[in-house]
Amino acid sequence: MAQAAYEERPRRRGRRALVVLVVLLLLLVGLLVVADRVAVGVAERAIADQVRQEVAKQDAQSSPPEVEVGGFPFLTQVLDGRYQHISIVLREVRGSVQGDAISLPRLDIDARDVRASLDTLRSGQGEVVAERVTGTGTISYDSLAALLDRPGLKLSEQGGKLAVTAPVDFLGQTFTITGTADVTVGEQGKVSLRFADLTAEGLPDVPLARQLLTNYARSISIDVPLPELPFQLTVREVRPLPEGLTVTGDATNVPINAAG
Repeated sequence: MAQAAYEERPRRRGRRALVVLVVLLLLLVGLLVVADRVAVGVAERAIADQVRQEVAKQDAQSSPPEVEVGGFPFLTQVLDGRYQHISIVLREVRGSVQGDAISLPRLDIDARDVRASLDTLRSGQGEVVAERVTGTGTISYDSLAALLDRPGLKLSEQGGKLAVTAPVDFLGQTFTITGTADVTVGEQGKVSLRFADLTAEGLPDVPLARQLLTNYARSISIDVPLPELPFQLTVREVRPLPEGLTVTGDATNVPINAAG
């Protein structure tokens, strides 16, 4: 019996040691995770400040940038000086274009394969460069309609097209115009709206009425005056969506900070 008790005590001590080791490892992992998340917060604030300076440098305006650094663990990215993915949100983006330029209520920027040394993040001096940047912003249909400045005109998305409805007076009667626009990206990233084949139910099919529709379509066919986008973004695609007209731009090898 004494021999069995003697053998049991070392086994218990071994189990206690294993439990202590597991607890210590869990604490160590927890501390590393906390340190990793704290480092992310520091980096996000540093990058947000760098982005704010770069936006101002490019004669654009926005609310303070919201930055989120992706990828885990973060500390290994710091040591490597390369970050997988950085998301930046700019709100109320306004550019250097004056007059009737439309502001973007929100611009979502996705920066991939970002190069930034630890010294750059710590001191604010040096370059933060993204190999590829894409940006997506949505223009509300109300702001587009206000730009067209036609009483009663409404814009919406129908079947993937930009649709218009508007009242028009002809020979003392009011008719409702309907139709869609061709939405394209032209030279220098300009977004073009071209309305054609407008119709109005009940409108007499006479030359004067047809000319009225043609003139109206011509008057609301415009190049949308977008603000100059930050980070050298050039508009590549535009799509009517239920929430508004969405524009997408991209750029490569882009500095996303004001290098010191």
